[in-house]
Parts: sequence; structure tokens; C-alpha cells
Amino acid sequence: MRPTKRLIALGLASALLAACGHKDKDAPLAFVPADTPYVVANLDVPDDDVVTALTTQLNTQLPGQVVQMKSAADDLEAKGNVEAAHLMRALIAELDGKTVEQIAKNDGFNLKGKSAFYGVGLSPVARIELADNAAFESFIGRLETAYGQKLETATIAGQSYRHVSPKDSGVQMILAVVGKQAVGALLPADAGEPLIRQALGLDRPEKNIQDDGRLADLAKAKDYKDYLVGQVDMTRLLPLIANGKDPLAVALAKHHAAAAALANGEPAPAAAPEVPASCQTDAARIAARVPSMSFGYTRLDAKHQDQRFDIALADDVTKAFSGLKVELPGLGVDADAPFDVSFALPVEQLRTFWTAQAEAVAAKPFTCPSLVEINDSFAKIGSTMQQAAIPPFGDIRGMRIILDTFKAADPTAATQIPTFSGRIVLGTRNPAGLIALSQTMLGGTPLKVTNDGKPVALPQNVTAMAGQPAWVAMTDAALAIGIGAGEDARLSDTLKASTGDAGRMARMHLNGDMYRSWIDLMADKAGAYAEATAASADESGNPEKAGDAAASRSKAQFDAMRAQAARIVSVSAEAHVDDKGLVITGQSELK
Repeated sequence: MRPTKRLIALGLASALLAACGHKDKDAPLAFVPADTPYVVANLDVPDDDVVTALTTQLNTQLPGQVVQMKSAADDLEAKGNVEAAHLMRALIAELDGKTVEQIAKNDGFNLKGKSAFYGVGLSPVARIELADNAAFESFIGRLETAYGQKLETATIAGQSYRHVSPKDSGVQMILAVVGKQAVGALLPADAGEPLIRQALGLDRPEKNIQDDGRLADLAKAKDYKDYLVGQVDMTRLLPLIANGKDPLAVALAKHHAAAAALANGEPAPAAAPEVPASCQTDAARIAARVPSMSFGYTRLDAKHQDQRFDIALADDVTKAFSGLKVELPGLGVDADAPFDVSFALPVEQLRTFWTAQAEAVAAKPFTCPSLVEINDSFAKIGSTMQQAAIPPFGDIRGMRIILDTFKAADPTAATQIPTFSGRIVLGTRNPAGLIALSQTMLGGTPLKVTNDGKPVALPQNVTAMAGQPAWVAMTDAALAIGIGAGEDARLSDTLKASTGDAGRMARMHLNGDMYRSWIDLMADKAGAYAEATAASADESGNPEKAGDAAASRSKAQFDAMRAQAARIVSVSAEAHVDDKGLVITGQSELK
């Protein structure tokens, strides 16, 4: 070998060794099979700012989550599942009244560690790096004490693990400390040793997702940050569900068949029902339409939480909508109103697309027994699309709703209608036709609306329903209605707003004040409902305690929601179709 070639070869070898050498062979991702159907993991250790941002968010959400868990525990006990209720309450005791930082310290979790949630086939497995193995073992001991009995233990190849099979479930949960990681998995109740070994990581996958770089490539392509990346591979997931061979799917199918037989007074079947070969074919057909989904943070710090969600779509879907420019005023605007939502509704193009889909299903129906209902659904879609062609609905292109003010009704007022002001915009090829149809339905003095964007006051028989003045204006491509004092002055500019880029499907903006107003309204309604429920319980002779508990849970949930909303400056989102599929992004600005 020539010296130059030798140097190049040595350089390449050194680079490869360096690339492989930095990978931690015991990182959670090293245990994830490359062909897993789903995975959520962090590719790198989060820094202090990211941990602070996450824990701050979780600490505002945790009280509400605890309230929901308490309600779930009560429901479990009411249904006779006392053991599961006790276990749920034991977990609640670990969380109630504590911060995420306190929980992590008490239970041994490493907030700056790596973790992964993934499937070994369909069986879910979680691997979480620990900061303190002894603290985690103590945590499990406390759960066992509250549960009322020790979890069963077993050993495979020198590795001990705990396991429990919830009554009449067909599955078992296993839990172990492997090295410096906590490992949990949901497996069939009769799982064989090979599956348990793989779930615990005693037998490593032939190819793992850390080495093949799938998540790293995905993060780079979608601009996901390394502290959270998730993917669901539908081309693997749906066939696994449908092939009748995955151990977890078989166990669940057998359990459901046994439950159905018991309900009918029949003996339980010895095996799971056989899955027709057509189910595998139909599952693959569906997966080809939506091959994968992925998600991740694109920015996360003390003031911002930006996320992205991608849905890959078949080529004919992306071609139908990625180049479509919907003429809806406002769809391309970075909104500054307290609430502003725009969504494309191009009826003509949607009708063409969905009619083609319905015809394709009619020509080649699904034959898998569990999927045949899809045939009827697509037949109904085809019929609906034909009706959607009728003017003026067939001329609609989209809608925009803007709220400038919103105030809940005075509880002492005779009518409980909130007061608001805002605008509604309808993108349409026939705005005059919509106005004429509305006049026919509502009656009143005929309106003379020109297509120059100038507002015309609506008659009293219409404004009486809103309880305040209202106006209508239109152009050749849209009409707008303004409701509330001063909204007439905004209609002309609203109709001139940008329609946005090709492929744009939706846009939304909500500020913190509006969000808090909505939460207050929902809390008032929930409180009134709880009081009425309690009064009804008293009249029927039922215990008052149940009504008080429900009211208390509702109040705690809304208190938690208010605490979280107090941090919000604004929440925005947008959706568009590109040449790969549907992309949804969200941005939260925090105080």
C-alpha cells in the first residue's frame, strides 16, 4: 500500500474508532432494538437550564395530575379493583405535596440522566438512569408496603427482578435495577425467559438504535433538540398489531377472548383467536398512508417551550396539499389579538381528494374482520363529499376567528352569556351568495354590501342575538363579520390580511390573559355543576360526601391550571403540509 493510501486508511480507521468510542455501551439507547416500533428518548444529558425549565413546568402541572390520580384510584376501588387502587394511592403518596426535585431525590432518580421508553415488539419498556440505587429500592419498598404485600421476585442469569400480574389482565409488570438504571416493562403474564431477558437488557439486540443513528438523524433533519426525541414507526407498529404473533398482542387477545367467553357462559379458549392473513395486508396498507410520526422540542429554556410534531404522509396526500395556497385572509399573519385562529377549509380540493380515497376503498375494500367498518366510513365520506359541492358551502376556503375581548357573564345577571368582541372571516369564492342565504334564513331589511371591504351594519333582528352591534363587509374572496363596539373599524384591514404560503393549513395565537379568562369561566361552570350535583345527591338520599369530594377534586384541578396559566405570556401554533407530510409546530412564551 502506498504511503498516501496508508495514511488515508489510518485516518479513516481513527475517525471510526473515535466515533464509536464516545458512545456509552450501557446508555439506555444501547438497549433499544433498531427495529423498535416506537421510542422516546434523550440523546444527550440535559444541561441545567433545560432541567430547570422542565422541572418548573412539571411542578405547576403536578398538583393537577395528583388530583386526577386520586380520582382514578377512587374509580378503581369503586369497580372492585382494590389492589390497583392501593398501589395507585401509594404512588400518590410519593408525589402529593412534593416538588419534582424532592421526588427525584427521595426516589433515587437522576434528573440529569438519560432515559428511553421503547417497544420490544409491542411490549413497552422504560429505562431510566438512577442517581441513588438504594433510594430507588426504598421507594419500591414503600410502594410494596402501601400495596399490602411484597411483589413477587425472580432471578434470571443472576439478575433479580420483581413482577406482579394485575388480576384478570393477561399481563405482568416487571421491575428491576440493572446497573445504574431502573428498568420497567409490561409483558405477557406467561412471558418466556427470552423476552424477559431482552426486556431487562441481559440479551442485547443484534442492532440497536444508538449505533444505527436513527434518532440522531431524525433530530438533525427536524431540528429537534437532543433532550427529547420521539418516533412512532407505523410501518412496524401496525403489522405487529395485526400479525397475530407478537407475544403481548397474543396475550391481550387471549385475555379478551376469555373475558367474552366468561360473559357468555362459555369455557375460555385454550389459545388466542387466529388472526386472518388479510389483517396483515390491510395493516400494511394503512401504514403506507401514514408511515411514521415524530416529535421533539425545538427550543426549551426558562422563557420558551417550542415543540414540533411531524406526520409523514403518502406522496399523493402531500402532492394534493403542499402546493395549495388557500385564499383566506389572516392565514399568513403572525397574530397579536388575544385569540386568533385560522384554518384552511378548501372544500373543492378536499372534495376531490376524499372522493378519490373513497373510490379507492370501494374498489379494494378492507377484508380484515376488525377493519371492515372502515369500508362503511369511507362510503359515508364519499356521500358527504358529494353534498359538500352544493353552493355556497362548496365555495368555502377557510375560516378565521378573532376575539379582541372576552368577559364571563355576571353571575347575578338574568342571562349567563359572556360578553365579547371580535371578528369572523370566511374565505369563499361567493361571499355575496353567503350573505343572500343568511338573509333568506334570518329575514329583515335587505343588505346592500359591496365588495370593497366597507362595513355595513347588520339589522337589529340579527344584532339582538349577540346583544351588541355588528357589521358585515366583503371582498371578492372573503366576507367578515365584526361583533362589538369598534369592530367595524377593523373589518377592512382584516379582509386585506396576508393569505400565507402554499401548504399552510392552520394558525393559532392565544395570550395568557385570554387563557386565564377561559379557565375562570370553566372553573365557575364546574363549580356550579358540582353544587347542583351535591344538591341532587342530598335530595335523592345519597351521601353528601361523594359530592363534596368531587367538588374538592374539581377545585384542586382548576387551581393547578390557574397556577400554570399564570406563567403564560402567549401560546402559538401553526400547521402546514410540505413534501414529506404534515408539520405542526407550537410555541409557548412564559413569564
